[in-house]
Amino acid sequence: MNWDALDPGILVPALLAGLLVLATHVPLGVQVLERGIVFIDLAIAQIAGLGVIAADTLGLPEGGLAVQAAAVGAALLGALLLTWTERRAPRQQEALIGVLFVLAACAGLLLLANNPHGGEHLKDLLVGQILWVQPPQLVGLALLTLLLLGAMASGLTRRLGRLGFYAAFALAVTASVQLVGVYLVFTSLIVPALATTALRGRTRLLAGYAVGVAGYVLGLALSALLDWPTGAVVVWTLALCALAAAALLRGLGLRVADEGAANGAH
Repeated sequence: MNWDALDPGILVPALLAGLLVLATHVPLGVQVLERGIVFIDLAIAQIAGLGVIAADTLGLPEGGLAVQAAAVGAALLGALLLTWTERRAPRQQEALIGVLFVLAACAGLLLLANNPHGGEHLKDLLVGQILWVQPPQLVGLALLTLLLLGAMASGLTRRLGRLGFYAAFALAVTASVQLVGVYLVFTSLIVPALATTALRGRTRLLAGYAVGVAGYVLGLALSALLDWPTGAVVVWTLALCALAAAALLRGLGLRVADEGAANGAH
């Protein structure tokens, strides 16, 4: 292990990016599981990525406002489409989300077919570049995160119904996928929420945040020490932390049940 690789100048900005992603993705993940549309983040992330690829194909400056507008616009169009399909065919919504993901992924491959750097662009889209996040990106993500958390806390997204949920989701995923990639977006959204299904309300959110923070801290540290791909390592540490949390909650639940049974026997 290379202990010198634990460079705060690289790891702290990456951790801040992960924490900002978790801030919106944990509560949104709970809603996703409740709605039974687990793969929505993959679809929206892929659509946002398609917007980035399309902007790059048109020769727009990488990372510029035009590229961001293309990504947000594509994701919002996807959100509007999913809002319409949920209203018209709610029972088929999960299947339609999967179809949309495949179509967006294939469209991206077609756009990258003649690009000599296509493989690199695709890798960046999937696994992200969290170690190379820049301060301006963190500031932009922080502002959007505050906006979305305020909208959710005030009940605005709930009052807007399906459209509010899908629009907030599209904005959150669009901002995070360009920093951490599709795989980490999906994992940050689903895994903490899945690990805490035994809990409810604020307790569930706090436990989900704890799982997410532990996963990012361990993943970033291990990837630096072992010189392994950061995104892939963080995905695994998030999953392992979730398993540990679920086992702990199950153990506590069994102990409470046993104590209740014992008290009842007396």
